[in-house]
Amino acid sequence: MQSCIHKAWQLIFAFCLVFSTLLIPSSVLAAQTLERTPLTLEILQEKLRTPILREGNLTVDLRQMVIDLRPENASFRDSFYQLLRKELQKAGTKALGLDISNSLIQGDFLGSELGLRTPLYIQAIAPIFTPTEQAQLESLRLVCLQSLAIALPTSKDCRSLLATDSNISGEINVFRGALTLENTRFNGQLQFANTFFLQSVDAQNAIFLQPTNWSAARFSRFVNFTGANFRQPSNFQGSIFFEKANFKQVQFQELADFHGSIFQDSVSFNEAIFKQLAKFSQIQWQGNSDFSEVRFANQAQFTKANFQQTFSVAESTFEQAVIFREAQFNQPLNLQGAAILNLADFSDASFSKTAFLNVPSLSFNSNQARILGNVGQIGKMFYVPNLQGNQNVLRNLGQNFRQQQQIADANQLEYTKQRLRLTQLSQKLIRTNINNASINRLLHLGFSPTQVEAILNRRVVQPFLNSSELLTLADIDLEIYNKLKNSLSFGEPLSLGNWLLQAWSWLALSLLLLLSGYGTNFWLALGVGGVAIAYFGLLFWLVDRYRRLRPVAIIPTYYETVSIFIGFSCLEFLSLLAIFRNAEQPWLTLGCLLIIIIPVPITLVMRLYQQGRYHDLMDVSYFTEDGTFRQLRLLIGRLPVIPRNQTFRERYMPLLGDRKWNWLNYYDFSLNNLVRLGFNDIRLRDQHLPGIVATLAWYQWSLGILYITLILWTLSRTIPGLNLLIYLK
Repeated sequence: MQSCIHKAWQLIFAFCLVFSTLLIPSSVLAAQTLERTPLTLEILQEKLRTPILREGNLTVDLRQMVIDLRPENASFRDSFYQLLRKELQKAGTKALGLDISNSLIQGDFLGSELGLRTPLYIQAIAPIFTPTEQAQLESLRLVCLQSLAIALPTSKDCRSLLATDSNISGEINVFRGALTLENTRFNGQLQFANTFFLQSVDAQNAIFLQPTNWSAARFSRFVNFTGANFRQPSNFQGSIFFEKANFKQVQFQELADFHGSIFQDSVSFNEAIFKQLAKFSQIQWQGNSDFSEVRFANQAQFTKANFQQTFSVAESTFEQAVIFREAQFNQPLNLQGAAILNLADFSDASFSKTAFLNVPSLSFNSNQARILGNVGQIGKMFYVPNLQGNQNVLRNLGQNFRQQQQIADANQLEYTKQRLRLTQLSQKLIRTNINNASINRLLHLGFSPTQVEAILNRRVVQPFLNSSELLTLADIDLEIYNKLKNSLSFGEPLSLGNWLLQAWSWLALSLLLLLSGYGTNFWLALGVGGVAIAYFGLLFWLVDRYRRLRPVAIIPTYYETVSIFIGFSCLEFLSLLAIFRNAEQPWLTLGCLLIIIIPVPITLVMRLYQQGRYHDLMDVSYFTEDGTFRQLRLLIGRLPVIPRNQTFRERYMPLLGDRKWNWLNYYDFSLNNLVRLGFNDIRLRDQHLPGIVATLAWYQWSLGILYITLILWTLSRTIPGLNLLIYLK
């Protein structure tokens, strides 16, 4: 019995041992089993005599060492730098690298002391450098010139190249070989200031317990800091990265200072963590920049940065303010899925024609956070590809700008939202709904018979709700999905009645977007009205003043004809200018307007001249004016024809055709009809009036009801006082 219990306990112990081994990360086990050898002068001399071949380059192998460079070990420290510097700076076609991976560095590591100090002038460069290395040193001159051209802060070596003052020293420390710091632990400070690395720098998973200084460093080859941990401030200020730089999964526990640096190639900070201030001000990002899935626990500063390629902060979290003040964007800024919890400042930022803020699925609460930008400009920069899933994003952004009384930007976001809604309506109306499409229709689209059968079987069980559900069918491959997903609609099929309602919504929304920017652009709406007023004013003058040629000609004078056409041209020019300066699709806006105002009136006028006019009072104008007083009037309840009452006939007198300014009355009548505003109360007479002339006036008057509604609605959305009464709660 006891032996059985003893065996059971043995099994339990073995099981726990195996289980605990599986749970402990392999990296921790490796760190526990890693044995480092204390570095002595004898070992160092032996390592210097027998360098290893690493990736085709001779390298001093100081891996898995304990290197004691503390002040109390001064004699070893001085000898260490002296011996190592002598070998690293030795002339030769092959530069000697340094590998201190998995080592423990005690005390400060003065890496800049290991470089060869040399001027950057061609005639003064040390002869030990190969032609390739000399070309690398010379490449710094072009970068310095670029920095000066865009007024970036320049380092001492750059100033020496560009200045005429001989007192400014242009020397720099040149580290010729590759530097490998994988899993290296630095207990003291690290100094690589003003150092030019001609080969790659690999500091993957390195740990820096004290401040590091890489200021004014020049990295000529690939740089890899993946998984590095900076426990104290890290200074990369004024550094230049000529090739790719990798800072993936890096942890910056304290200040991360990259102020004034230059990244000539792509750079990745993917999944990095910045727990304190991150300074990326005045940086040139010449390649693609990847800050996706980064966590900024403190403020992030990108002030005056220059982004020449795409800059992505997708899925990143900004717990404190992120500053893009005076930044320059030449390509899109990707904020997809990012979370702004405090403040995003885009004040005075400039965007090229191809740049915008890509914000689908942006996590932003206008009650807790804010987005700042130039009034009337920042609202145009936001972009989402579709309305589905982004309505809350646009709503929060719009509310953000309303709270700051940036009405133009809030309206621009509303316009964007409605344009996406129009696209969504168009897709529902035009595309084939997969849930009720016939077999022949599906075959015509490009599905195979087997795929059609799979679709029919699936929609009997459950209708398709979105395009991605197509891929759940085994017979649907990715190629056919990508080919046909934009030709299909999903969801509940529309009945005929619902389809007509949707079509009416599409038409009304199209008109609102084209003619007024969905009530967000007063000048566009005013330009539309100006075109209509000038056009109808000219038509009314034509039918009133140009009546017939025979038997007795009733035509206007030459002076009046020239005057009316000059007035028409001026008014049309100003109105078209307003349309083309404010409409997003001016030609489409103009075409929509012409469809409304041309066919019916032109048909009526052609019919009028075709049938001729034979009635009494042929020599008297069809239009009458209130002769009791002249003033600017708001005529909301005015109708285009005077009542059949003798008192009114006495008050309203016919227009005088022999006055040189009479042509202005026709534009005044058109203005009255469309916006209910005019200098005189001008109406049509009620006696001997051709029905076509009355129909023409009533047609414009009916359009005026719609137009005045559009104008008042647009004013309520564009004037801050009226807008606040409507939107703020």
